Amino acid sequence: MDTVTRRRFLLTSGVVGAGALAAGAGAYTMRDLLDTSGDRDPQARTLVLVTLYGGNDGLNTVIPYGDPAYRAARPELAYPDGEVRRLDDDFGLNPALEGLHQRWSKGGLAIVRGVGYPKPDRSHFRSMDIWHTAQPDRPGNTGWLGRWLDRAGGDPRLAVSFEPALPPLLAGAQSAGAAVPVTDRKAAKGLPAQTLTAFEAAEPGESAARARAAACFADLRSVDEMIRQVRDSDDPDLADPDGEQAPATATGGAKTPLDAQLDLVAQCVEAGVSTRVFSVSLGGFDTHADEKQLQAVLLGQLDRALTGFADRMSRTEAGRKVVVAVYSEFGRRVRANASDGTDHGTASDVLLLGAGVRGGWHGAPPSLTDLDDGDLKFTTDFRDVYATLLERVLDTDPGPVLADWKGRLDKLF
Repeated sequence: MDTVTRRRFLLTSGVVGAGALAAGAGAYTMRDLLDTSGDRDPQARTLVLVTLYGGNDGLNTVIPYGDPAYRAARPELAYPDGEVRRLDDDFGLNPALEGLHQRWSKGGLAIVRGVGYPKPDRSHFRSMDIWHTAQPDRPGNTGWLGRWLDRAGGDPRLAVSFEPALPPLLAGAQSAGAAVPVTDRKAAKGLPAQTLTAFEAAEPGESAARARAAACFADLRSVDEMIRQVRDSDDPDLADPDGEQAPATATGGAKTPLDAQLDLVAQCVEAGVSTRVFSVSLGGFDTHADEKQLQAVLLGQLDRALTGFADRMSRTEAGRKVVVAVYSEFGRRVRANASDGTDHGTASDVLLLGAGVRGGWHGAPPSLTDLDDGDLKFTTDFRDVYATLLERVLDTDPGPVLADWKGRLDKLF
């Protein structure tokens, strides 16, 4: 996914119509969202969609540690039984997912297994187009939530992205969601420079301890200034022709930390804005080499952001109507490669949490030995997940949005 302006992103993606481009071309800010405070039905639910760009390795996220085929396929990459956060006698979570493991034990985490689609595509961009449009046979030019937005009235503020560019999933035929840049957030003003300078200056006649404290503060300011200069220096690898920030990886994902994106979502929910759908993301999951440590770092970021957000949402009535769904464009190959990583695969898991979600297992786990050219065979069509979210969270008939798709996950809520 190129890091481009919103307009150029929509044009180059091919997943948007001219009407949607015109309708969604304007810039939106948090103030535009907060202006809708009080406009929504207090009984309405909110969907937060978290995209893990790059193809997260589902087998090292929800780990089938009880299956000997898991360790046989990836002996160096597999987690030992003692490191896995056990869910039952056969499956456990990655060690980095401590918070989600606690939510599972309290019935607050649902795991939908083996999610995919027929004739899977292992290209990042083609597969993401399929997930965004919900049209596996031939991705069209509208996103599944964009089509929902068309039917919901078309106000861009009903479907908001806190990512670098509007994702195609929010582009409809006549309307498009709003892209709100996280980088517009302003930090609280610190103390004036004159005051800080006074803190680091020793005073005549003061004690040795106070003088040491002043010297330490001066050293701290010097280090802080050095870090600021490094952070703000021009980096040609992060530059964009339009002056925008680059994403986390070439395969997409917001550069802004996920917890910062979810903080904005929380502010909107608590303010009672009209938005029904939020899209946020985390990139970097294309782990072809040295996967174990990198994925653990990324999953740790995901865990902290999700659990902090879920805890915050549990404190308010509006927050308790929020449902979070986490997915990636595909999983990874069952067998590890020669670089201690994994290559592009197929089916994976979808994680859901929220007060209305029925925790536990949903869908059948794919076999690690009955494979399709070395890849997992999907057991749950991703449109079953989408249809259930449309019906149970967004209170809409999935038929017109998903071409009369009939599949549902009946026990998810």
